[in-house]
Amino acid sequence: MDPERLAALRTPEGVKAIAMAAELAGGDPLTAASALRSAGVPADLAAAALTQAELRRRAAGKFGADADRMFFTRAGLEQATRSAVAERRAARLRAAGVRTLADLGCGIGADAIAAARSGIEVYAWEADPGTAAVAAANAEVLGLAGITVTHGDATAAPLSGVDAVFCDPARRRDGRRVFDPAAYSPPWDFVAALPERVPRTVLKLAPGIDHALVPPGAEAEWVSVRGEVVEAAFWCGPLAEVPRRATLLGATELTGPGDAKAPVGPVTPYLYDPDGAVVRAHLVAEFATAVGGHLADPEIAYVYADTPTPTTLARCLAVDEVLPFSLKRLRALLRERGVGRLEILKRGSALDPDQLRRALRLSGPAAATLVLTRVAAAPTALLCHPLSGTGDT
Repeated sequence: MDPERLAALRTPEGVKAIAMAAELAGGDPLTAASALRSAGVPADLAAAALTQAELRRRAAGKFGADADRMFFTRAGLEQATRSAVAERRAARLRAAGVRTLADLGCGIGADAIAAARSGIEVYAWEADPGTAAVAAANAEVLGLAGITVTHGDATAAPLSGVDAVFCDPARRRDGRRVFDPAAYSPPWDFVAALPERVPRTVLKLAPGIDHALVPPGAEAEWVSVRGEVVEAAFWCGPLAEVPRRATLLGATELTGPGDAKAPVGPVTPYLYDPDGAVVRAHLVAEFATAVGGHLADPEIAYVYADTPTPTTLARCLAVDEVLPFSLKRLRALLRERGVGRLEILKRGSALDPDQLRRALRLSGPAAATLVLTRVAAAPTALLCHPLSGTGDT
């Protein structure tokens, strides 16, 4: 979004156009555009209003009621931190004594908003002029005077007067995701050096970030929301509390060194599928200890135990059948049990679940869960059923 278009959306005519577009959201876009133009809305403003109404509808899951007042770009909404995650981070920064924060690469302002609401003065920098204008507009419409947004290169931001730095480097270029940290904006060499300039630094990164990139002495945290791993965060300097942390927002946390090894043993009656944050944080061994379990293959993050233990850190399944993977045997077993609805989970298997489902030719009233994995390096199929109350996240 260019600043001129944003300015048009903020006029009384633009506000009215967005309200009209919101009533038409979810329907046929051509019909909606025609309706706005018939109401006298210029074509450019109608298109912008329809886009904004649709983005606000999508943003409700991340921003709640605030989404109805905020402005968005497509890329900005996709990379923006969920408000609950940002609020938790802001509360931790505030509790650590942070009163002034530099937000480098602020995007549409999600983390800046949470920090300002917690009482932290935020100096936000954003390289893209349109996105910077959106961030400033969001601070204004939400009544947050504690945010100053600067359009400029984050690498040029003065940091000498702030208590802490938060950096969420852009991981998209030309509409496509960037997986190489060297191609981030700001680039990784700048991002990685921030803790040397301001010890209290937090880096928000993609969940797939390499553990080898964790700064020395930093805490690496992986956060999941309702079973989806949404981000990694490196807490540097005095902000670090533990080496590794898995946070299941609204549920629980698991911490540890991140380099422990779980014992290995046979398949036992119960299988745990740990939350992705636990796996990403390399805390599977700590989880196994918590439930008295072990692995059946040292490289596969399924945990097995003799008895079920209630936990929000994983989903628990009862193992009904264990067999070396064979399409013919598996098809016969499922036919014998009358399984017509099959959930397929996998770790350590190259099989495509959709292709396998078609090949199994399922039929019947029963439901089951099929786990495709390795046991002692051998391809294995486990037919299971879920236990209620032992892993609902």
